[in-house]
Amino acid sequence: MILVQYAVVAVRFLLELAALGALGYWGFRSGTGLPMKLALGIGAPLAAAVVWGAFVAPKASFPVAVPVRVLLELCVFGSATAALYASGRSTLAAVFLTIALIDTALIYLLKL
Repeated sequence: MILVQYAVVAVRFLLELAALGALGYWGFRSGTGLPMKLALGIGAPLAAAVVWGAFVAPKASFPVAVPVRVLLELCVFGSATAALYASGRSTLAAVFLTIALIDTALIYLLKL
């Protein structure tokens, strides 16, 4: 059982990194002109990382109740999914969302 828990937590970490990458990818592709591409490509993942670190991370600066934390997780993962879809990566967006939903459910079912 401990291996399953480690796998779920490892997938969660990879999803967090993938979400940041998806937001950066979207930002660099959707901005018009270099300043806007840089602002979106760096700003979107930075904003998601700040929200995650402040409210969602295990050692969050401002711990919140479980329903709020789940909502924020889904907002970050949903934003990454929307970013992938808007960048023309609809299949990747669907796969990402599916894995994120399954992993989030497992995190809370296994109380990790």
